[in-house]
Amino acid sequence: MLDIHSHTFLSDEQIKEKAGSIFASAGSSNTSEKYTHIPTNKIIEDMKLLGWGVTSVKEVKARKNRGFQKHLIIFRNNDVIIEGQDGDDVFPQILLTNSSDGKNAFTFHAGLFRLVCENGLVISTQDFANMRIRHMGYDFSELQKTITAMVEKLPLTVESMNKFKQTKLTEKQIIKFANEALTVRFGEKEMKRIKVDMKAFLTPVRKEDEGTDLWSVFNLVQEKVMDGDFNYSAGTKVRKARKVKNFNQDMILNSKLYELASTFCLN
Repeated sequence: MLDIHSHTFLSDEQIKEKAGSIFASAGSSNTSEKYTHIPTNKIIEDMKLLGWGVTSVKEVKARKNRGFQKHLIIFRNNDVIIEGQDGDDVFPQILLTNSSDGKNAFTFHAGLFRLVCENGLVISTQDFANMRIRHMGYDFSELQKTITAMVEKLPLTVESMNKFKQTKLTEKQIIKFANEALTVRFGEKEMKRIKVDMKAFLTPVRKEDEGTDLWSVFNLVQEKVMDGDFNYSAGTKVRKARKVKNFNQDMILNSKLYELASTFCLN
């Protein structure tokens, strides 16, 4: 699961230690002459000027193009927070992916960080479209416009959260949502082969997730699906699900789960 629980911002030294590809000073040898390289750490510096610091970074494991591979940076502005009336506060996040091999533009995703369970969510692109900035022609004003546009959409996030909290699910709907969430992770073919004890799977980890409202159920299910905090059986063998560690898979699954939850929401 995305590790975005820190309130403190990482230093350049800490970022470099965790994901050295962020500091690539040039594009990889595979890039064309037309490729314009903008180091990701330049974006980090510009984001600081806009009030957004780095709370976590990751890079994909690579054998080829090592040092230029795809990486993820998670930003937070501690002055931007969605305060829940029930104490379930949420920090909006900006997730940036990039690489220095010419295969990726700067891509910004919207995310949420839930203080109650130190849990990171990625908002579905259906509700909050990703934004891209090309390396060629990049300047600070374009970044500022992109971040401003994302922040201006925060009321949509608040509205979505409120709808989740206002939507009460029946026991049948909760089981249906859980099954569909598991299908998002494993696929329909695998779900026909394995069995999950739904009673155990839907047992809340903490008191805050004991409700039957969509927000509570979504957070409970999302956390278990992503953390692998459940067992499943395949024939006579019982296995523990693996935690999702690849950040590309994490972001895709997170977004799909959020989109799934939206289909259960009251209009």
